[in-house]
Amino acid sequence: MKSSLLLFLLPALAAAAAPFNVVEATIPELRAALDQKRISSRELVTLYLARIGMYEDKLHCIITVNPNALKEADDRDRERTQGRARGPLHGIPIALKDNILTHDIVTTGGALAFDGFVPPYDATLVKNLRAAGAIVIAKTGLSELANWVAGAPTPMPGNYNAMRGFGFNPYDPRRDPRDGFNDGRPVLQTGGSSSGVGTAANFWLANVGSETSGSILSPSNQNMLAGIKPTVGRISRYGVIPITADQDTAGPMAKTVTDAAILLGALESPAADPNDAATKLCTPPPGRDYTKFLHPDGLKGARIGIPRAYFYERAQLPQRFGAEPAPAGGGGRGGGGRGGNADPLTPEQARAMTEAIDVLKAQGAVIVDPVDIPSISTQDPDKNFALWGQCSGLNNVKGKDANCSVVLKYGMKRDFNAWLATLGPSAPVKTLTELREWNITHIGSGAIRFGQSQLDISDEMDVQGDRARYEHDRAKDLELAGTNGIDAAMKANRLDALLFPGASGAGIAAKPGYPTVIVPFAMVPNTANPPFPAGFEAKPSPFGVSFTGMACSEPKLLELGYAFEQATKRRVPPVATP
Repeated sequence: MKSSLLLFLLPALAAAAAPFNVVEATIPELRAALDQKRISSRELVTLYLARIGMYEDKLHCIITVNPNALKEADDRDRERTQGRARGPLHGIPIALKDNILTHDIVTTGGALAFDGFVPPYDATLVKNLRAAGAIVIAKTGLSELANWVAGAPTPMPGNYNAMRGFGFNPYDPRRDPRDGFNDGRPVLQTGGSSSGVGTAANFWLANVGSETSGSILSPSNQNMLAGIKPTVGRISRYGVIPITADQDTAGPMAKTVTDAAILLGALESPAADPNDAATKLCTPPPGRDYTKFLHPDGLKGARIGIPRAYFYERAQLPQRFGAEPAPAGGGGRGGGGRGGNADPLTPEQARAMTEAIDVLKAQGAVIVDPVDIPSISTQDPDKNFALWGQCSGLNNVKGKDANCSVVLKYGMKRDFNAWLATLGPSAPVKTLTELREWNITHIGSGAIRFGQSQLDISDEMDVQGDRARYEHDRAKDLELAGTNGIDAAMKANRLDALLFPGASGAGIAAKPGYPTVIVPFAMVPNTANPPFPAGFEAKPSPFGVSFTGMACSEPKLLELGYAFEQATKRRVPPVATP
């Protein structure tokens, strides 16, 4: 990619002296600069392309740069001159995760089988973004097919794909030096498959990620970004490569809560999408304007719960026939759940959360501490969320999947094949089976470096024959994570939100499809097990705090997250991309 990218960017590099600094710029700042004619969209895109040219070889966070980005910028400038601003993102560059379909830009999902594939239609959210005036500047790196390719015995590392290899975190863009981990993977995790790397590094204003269980929240956490994992259905999934419609959602990632809120409104449709029945669930606010919920005093009187057991501290979990507990909530778009009898927070993470809770109290919030989540505290192993993980890898093939949920592996067979059908004759492969066969015949070209055990266990599912098992497991997911999990904890304590460390609450919120807003807060040591070799000094890792609520509670969560952000203002840009 290096030589072709640099050739493409030479004009941008030569013209990058415009008197405007895009580093850490926000949507309101860019809109003001554009309205006041201090910068044009062409100059803005040029500045971002120049940064891509300088730093992309270090970070590997892009699969495709939009070859028409400058032309689109010219079009937005012409419209602005004519007094025809399209919407809140007019002329502002936004990046998309490369599993979101664009009819004029290659979309691969990170899979070699889709190399060069130009979809026949735009995803609904892309149509909405373009209607709001956004310029799609690039398609970002991701874990291949949102990390539902390879599980046990050789799980694929996060933010690896066959198209571009590993992506790197701008807060420490080096390779892991440890024996057994020195295969090119990053020393500081990027947080999974919705790369927030380019947003953190100021390659564009913000980006759109997708999450099944952690891949908006985890990369936001790891790249010191504000992220919104919306209620499933808040944003249409039509035209987004799926894992399962039960949990999939797209969502915004940005440097500030304000920017994320503006982007959320642009992504949401004004009315339900006929191509996605889940979009009937939540009613958009008037004008899809989420900024009206951003109040600096939004924490005053808010009731916020602290779920200590399992998420902050080691929980006393029941054992199943003397075996170790199964991981909970992992698999697909970043994982996000803290598996099994999870380790407590590190001392530095615990101190950060203590400080965050003190901030909430100082801002007038009512802290309920601790909050009991019944499906975590129960000693009945069949009703404990932490013992009910997602089936994953060859350890959970048919016949070995009695104590895990088949929802993701079943959903991938059902929904991936349905998505392929929407592509018509242009589809590079027509079924999940064909994709697996293609991968096997192209191993020599770099396909499935880590195998494809996730695809294998999905393809063995029978969409009709296994439906009863799927429906049972889906009901159990909703019971443990929703009804007897988040719902029970919030209703019993009359809470506005639960506060989770980092992205640790992603797994429990993912199953019922509940929303979360994450806010940057701290830098903590990048600890590793086994430890880094003597003399290697790992740089600190970003660490955020998450506000989680029940379905359609984004307005309240944004109010809380914004007030916390304004009281702390802890985001700092990465030193690797000054």
